Amino acid sequence: MSATEASTRGAAVRFPLPPLLFAVPLAAALLAHRLLPLPLPPSGRKPTTVAGMALVAGGIGFSLSGTATVLRHGTTVVPHHAVTRLVTTGPYRISRNPMYAGHVVAMIGAGLWSGSWWPLVVAPLSVLAAVGWVIEPEEAYLAQRFGTEYEQYRSRVRRWL
Repeated sequence: MSATEASTRGAAVRFPLPPLLFAVPLAAALLAHRLLPLPLPPSGRKPTTVAGMALVAGGIGFSLSGTATVLRHGTTVVPHHAVTRLVTTGPYRISRNPMYAGHVVAMIGAGLWSGSWWPLVVAPLSVLAAVGWVIEPEEAYLAQRFGTEYEQYRSRVRRWL
């Protein structure tokens, strides 16, 4: 894809709604816990619950701050749509993927909050799917679209946290 094509076409992601890569497995994990419980150790349950609640809130907040930052810059959060600018401020100063990182943190928090191993077991699968089906195509697109500017950003900011 040429730079001109990259400015009019978005990333060639293989999954149209990336948040579902986290939400559906999390819902399945919570359902699995009801049908086939895989509980975390019961000792210290209250601190684990509180930590889980904090991680869910923090993960959702981090994800939403990424969304808000992109929208404030007048570009799109839809990965297969063309972006108008490279966003490197707000949460994008510490993560190239704050929306997805927030989803992972919330998923881990849900496991602690619910007292179940299931969300913790499926979280790595969600990460692998997001990397292969969404993040890698997005990164290739951004490298084509923004060239050196993206490569410099990529060299100073981690993919996750």
